[in-house]
Amino acid sequence: SEVVGCSDVILANAEEERSQLVRLYGADPSRVEIVPPGVEHAFFSPGDRVGARTGLGLDPHAPTLLFVGRIQALKGLDVAVGALAELVAGPVPDARLVVVGGPSGAEGEATLAAVLAQAEALGVAGRIRWVPPQPHHLLSCWYRAADVVVVPSRSESFGLVALEAGACGTPVVAAAVGGLRTLVDHGRTGLLVDGRDPARFAAAIAEVLADAPAAARMGAAAAERARLATWSTAAARLRRIYVDLASRKLVDCAA
Repeated sequence: SEVVGCSDVILANAEEERSQLVRLYGADPSRVEIVPPGVEHAFFSPGDRVGARTGLGLDPHAPTLLFVGRIQALKGLDVAVGALAELVAGPVPDARLVVVGGPSGAEGEATLAAVLAQAEALGVAGRIRWVPPQPHHLLSCWYRAADVVVVPSRSESFGLVALEAGACGTPVVAAAVGGLRTLVDHGRTGLLVDGRDPARFAAAIAEVLADAPAAARMGAAAAERARLATWSTAAARLRRIYVDLASRKLVDCAA
């Protein structure tokens, strides 16, 4: 709170993060500026799904879910695995899940071990492909290959994975938390799910998979919206903030 109180400007990724800075750290709202991250559209853009799957060695016909992110409790991979089991046992028996990411943080390895045990217990271990973290020029291929990107985070100040997926034209099924509520336009670019019940995520995923034309429209709308998120826009906004700061009265921490 001392650092926040002594800062002339605080940068936040999204409105949710601004609210948290104000609520949790007592930040002055007039000194919190929102600068959303951009997307490198040279890498993240729509492409041929079948071609992407062929290049990555994925079954071109199997309904494919994708989870991208650090493997830690916060990111909710256990919910994605639970949703996969619900789908396989119900409306989508041939569903597959691709996980791109690796353990992170002090409890990352323990989280991975727990998810592996969960997948074995649910009988879906053979339906999950594990892929280490990928550079941007390769990660985009995984986004294009997926039917649905699942983002079941417990909290998310912004949700860059949802933005990158949208830029590649892939619908997102995400937790209705934090910045994801802004990034995902429910029913238009993807679906938002309240709570952490894997069955609810599975139902939303099945809804997308069951209607290919609607899913295509969601993907196209997501890509169109993501085009507005560029690093040049972020840089221009940051430059304006620096210019404005030069004319402001700066914070006096000694006062």
